[in-house]
Amino acid sequence: MEKRAIGSLEVSVVGVGCNNFGARLDQGATSAVVLGALEAGVNFFDTADTYGGTKSEEFLGRALGARRDEAVIATKFGMPIDDTHFGAHPNYVKQACEASLRRLGTDRVDLYQLHFPDSTVPIADTLGALHELVAEGKVREIGCSNLTVAQLEEARAAAGEGPRFVSVQNQYSLLAREPEHDGVLEACSRLGLAFLPFYPLANGLLTGKFLPGQPIPEGTRLALMPPERSVHWLSNEFQGRVGALLQYADEIEVPILTLAFSWLLSHEAVSSVIAGASSVEQVQSNAAAVRTLSTDVIAMLSVLTD
Repeated sequence: MEKRAIGSLEVSVVGVGCNNFGARLDQGATSAVVLGALEAGVNFFDTADTYGGTKSEEFLGRALGARRDEAVIATKFGMPIDDTHFGAHPNYVKQACEASLRRLGTDRVDLYQLHFPDSTVPIADTLGALHELVAEGKVREIGCSNLTVAQLEEARAAAGEGPRFVSVQNQYSLLAREPEHDGVLEACSRLGLAFLPFYPLANGLLTGKFLPGQPIPEGTRLALMPPERSVHWLSNEFQGRVGALLQYADEIEVPILTLAFSWLLSHEAVSSVIAGASSVEQVQSNAAAVRTLSTDVIAMLSVLTD
């Protein structure tokens, strides 16, 4: 599988989002997905300390076992685990990293990411703690998630000559194109940041399993999602766009899953498309979905979803 750079890291263009681990998937199912991903050429695994009630990191670490060195592990800190474990204060950053290392059963995190900006802590203070973790060899590269252009620029200035964010992970898909409009994609090119899209399949709408006007398939993420959240994804606007994409996919005889992954990867700033998987078959399908799209197809996809 093709690899692209995130700072000094080389990652597969399809990654595994590990939010199912410890939640929808037990250890056995997690291990099957992780080993299936490695066999399919996927080396990038993105988790967080909050996923699966902190179990995701544990399950991922156990699944990799002796194959740890074959994987690039990304995890995150900052979102609330409980009433006392959250934020980006330097003391907590170090505490959170030690806890993640312990759960993962490893001596280093390849990409350590600020999960969400913390307005109560100057970004320079957070970066100072991250710099120390890099110097200690506990973290190889640092990244962030859910930051705006202004916050990315502030972080770059605050980093000075020390380690700086090499990636930003924001929502991006054919159905959620905000990074094009809010300037984050352009900022990535200007600042030399890798962009990592989350929800690349729009919570399952772009997998090909969802058909507008039909019942939601059982066991899917949308079916398990609370109604107050699913109502956003099941809006008439999104259903109309999915219908248009499915019709176009049929016309050009390319699966919508392939269009969703490959359109994202047609953007130079995108280094890896992170998608969750609940089975070996699903992770294999994701890994096999990528292909080079013609400029005409890319343009039509943009027109159909803008």
